[in-house]
Amino acid sequence: MGESVNETVDVSGWLALGNNSSLELESRLREGQAQGRGREAADPWHVMLCISGSVIACENALVLTIIAHSPALRTPMFQLIGSLAVADMLAGLGLVCNFFSRYLLARSQMADLITVGFLVGSFSASVNSLLAITIDRYLSLYNALTYYTERTVVYIHTMLAMAWGVSICLGLLPILGWNCLGDQSSCSIIRPLTKANLTVLSISFLVNFGLMLHLYIRICKIVCRHAHQIALQQHFFATSYAMSTKRSISTLAIIVGTFGTSWLPFAIYCLVGDQDYPAVYTYATLLPVTYNSMINPIIYAFKNQEIQKATWLLLCGCFQSNTSFHSRSPSEV
Repeated sequence: MGESVNETVDVSGWLALGNNSSLELESRLREGQAQGRGREAADPWHVMLCISGSVIACENALVLTIIAHSPALRTPMFQLIGSLAVADMLAGLGLVCNFFSRYLLARSQMADLITVGFLVGSFSASVNSLLAITIDRYLSLYNALTYYTERTVVYIHTMLAMAWGVSICLGLLPILGWNCLGDQSSCSIIRPLTKANLTVLSISFLVNFGLMLHLYIRICKIVCRHAHQIALQQHFFATSYAMSTKRSISTLAIIVGTFGTSWLPFAIYCLVGDQDYPAVYTYATLLPVTYNSMINPIIYAFKNQEIQKATWLLLCGCFQSNTSFHSRSPSEV
């Protein structure tokens, strides 16, 4: 795909036809020639997205397998991590399916709508699950004395139901008619989503990011206040508590920084971009979004000590082990 060609990006096929009729005719001629010689060569952007999707799906499938085979990992905290893993795994599978549908299967408008809706719903569920994890971590610190109660389970299930309910609704919008198939002028940089639809998605992400940033700032304040109070009571341990506070703040900065750098460029470009802009801009901002789903299992799962122990048990085939792990509070980041 040349960078000089002005065209929208068709996420459902990873390549859209341009607005220029001659370009469209040339594309169709090439497709006809490809049918006679075999399948057309895969675009490098499509290949990178497919590779990212494969890695994402495998990573998160491993996380889900570990949680499913470990009775100790059935606490509310790990239910949220499992929700994030399911969302990211579905997003990864969606990327892989898009690649195969583009180069191996016959395409149709309904298939395109289903595919783009699946991707929108999956990535929305991933972002909403991240917000739910942030809220849970904040509540575990703010209400530390009452966190381990039955009410916590109700809160978690309510947040999960809301997160997935909103995500499913967003994913269904293109299928229910909010698309630009009937009016090409209303297309956004991601076809067949309309400009209005993509604006709603971008604003909802920015709101989620703002809430996460606000909550993590409050978490930092609570952690610093607790460390300061303990240091005042035990002066000779002040240095170790200061190091612990610094480590917690650094971890929070990594979490917010990774999320922001992965999603913000794409969200902002969705607001300011136009369908006439070169498609390479969309691909260049879309690819880092997949990296966030690739990094999530490392930040939220594999850094957890209980999941690390469960991973060794799984790899060693020691599922019959009676070893029990004490589940840490979600506030331990």
